[in-house]
Amino acid sequence: MSGLVQPLTPVYTGRFTDRDPRLDTAGKLVPITGSAGECLTEIQPKAVTPPVVKKFLNSSSPKPGKATIFHGKAADPDIASQLEHGLPSKISTSASSLLNPPLRTRVQQIFFDKINATYPSNQRAPLGKSHDQAPGLPKGMDIYKTTFGKRGVQDITAGELINPPKARQQVYEESMQGHPLYVLTHNDYNVGEQKDRKYDWSRHSKYSTFGIETPYFNDGRLTAKSLNWITEMQQKKAAKIISKKVDDFREKTHHQVGKVLDPNADTRKIPPDHTFGVLLHPDEYGVGDLIYYRKPTKFLREKDRDQGTFTTLRQHLMKTNFHNFKSLLQAFRHYDKNGDGKIDREELRDVCLQFNLKLDPKLIDQLIEYCDIEGDGTINFLEFANFLNWKDKMPLGEIEEKIITKDDGYRLVAPEDIVPLDIGSSAKTLRTIIKKEDRSNGHYWKTSSLINAVVGSYSPADYPTYGVPTIRTDLAAPRFRRISDTINYGDEATASALLNPSIFAQRSVYEKDMFINRSKEEIKKLFCKVGVDMSNETFEEVWKQAATKHPKGEVSVETFRNVLDEIQTSQTLIC
Repeated sequence: MSGLVQPLTPVYTGRFTDRDPRLDTAGKLVPITGSAGECLTEIQPKAVTPPVVKKFLNSSSPKPGKATIFHGKAADPDIASQLEHGLPSKISTSASSLLNPPLRTRVQQIFFDKINATYPSNQRAPLGKSHDQAPGLPKGMDIYKTTFGKRGVQDITAGELINPPKARQQVYEESMQGHPLYVLTHNDYNVGEQKDRKYDWSRHSKYSTFGIETPYFNDGRLTAKSLNWITEMQQKKAAKIISKKVDDFREKTHHQVGKVLDPNADTRKIPPDHTFGVLLHPDEYGVGDLIYYRKPTKFLREKDRDQGTFTTLRQHLMKTNFHNFKSLLQAFRHYDKNGDGKIDREELRDVCLQFNLKLDPKLIDQLIEYCDIEGDGTINFLEFANFLNWKDKMPLGEIEEKIITKDDGYRLVAPEDIVPLDIGSSAKTLRTIIKKEDRSNGHYWKTSSLINAVVGSYSPADYPTYGVPTIRTDLAAPRFRRISDTINYGDEATASALLNPSIFAQRSVYEKDMFINRSKEEIKKLFCKVGVDMSNETFEEVWKQAATKHPKGEVSVETFRNVLDEIQTSQTLIC
């Protein structure tokens, strides 16, 4: 029938298996072998080795503890293990009983003494007693008074024999009395004595010298000359002759002093001072500028030298005020020449000249701008104590406190500006002024808080920081960075950003893109695409509030998002 399909016949049947009979086969079929589980499974029971094979195994690789048997003798009976050679030894007294005999009883000791008493040696010298020599002496000899031999005559002691009490000349003369005889018999000459060779000394003196005197130096120059052969020294000092090809090859492939190793210098037609890579232009702002939300006119990028000079000037003025004045009021009156309660630009310049500080006018303006919190162009007493003095080391006295808080038209500080030096302390000081740069902008939600956020972090506004910062915003990034330069100049991501990259970093969106000024249509289009729903009236209201954040009315994605988070509305945006 047409509706039925005839089953396909396998292409090949045998020990090879066709895995898919419905497809046309081409090439060689792969036989199906055992699986890995079957290979690792031990076969039980184990196969028994045939005796014919076992005798060859005993010959080549016997089992531990078994003797190697040649396969030709595998079927021979084992006679060697049953053979015995020689006569068996009789068991005698052991060595331990001879070295440490057991204790005898009193009866055994009596029998042992009677047995040994029959031996002549025991009779002459019993065990434990001295040998009696009296029976062998002549009869009638007194064994206690009779002596034998010649009596020794005491002459001199051993000390006098070794070191006799004689003069040196006398000892020398006595030693020389028999010296010619010793020279004749034993050739025994004294040290430095000339050997008599039986020469005819009638024409010359016996003590005359011949030949050239051997040179002698105490510095050992001749010894050094004998150790260093002339041929070896010549080889060391001689110039080594090297082929020009070898010299050129070494110059190309070996490191040279003061030169960079470049084996391919001849193949590339580039000047020696050529630099590879792309020049990275630094941003006009740093990480510190982003954290503290500084205006473009207040960016500290490329102003590190000015900041260092300004910090040194402040430290010098603080140190001078601390060492030259006893109180804060005395130091302030020295600065305030006209007595109006404020320090202007001319008064600060005159005091700096008095302290041998010839400053640039721009640096004086920068110092007043830094200390002036109220923005009137002068420095009052509270600002002077905070930024140009160590106020914690110069506490206020009672009289000084009354003077500066006296309401006579020229009051320097308000009573609420005076606080205790420490909790529970009676000493008073002025309150600390916190500048905008010293306070963390925790009430703003920035892009950095999403890109490089750390869970559980705390704001540095309430905690002092010490040491060298991890991100060196006080240093300008070099134009060309070395490979060994590991300093983070603010243009690199943090460890948290590398471990936990956000969706912005994965989409190649960085902080610079968030702070670029954009038009109203572009802002509306961006927030519409990310799914923010709000009405047109709400959008206009958010735009107006975001424009007030910038002096020129410019709006970026960051400022618009900050205002939007503050309003926290969710309405429909008509796209």
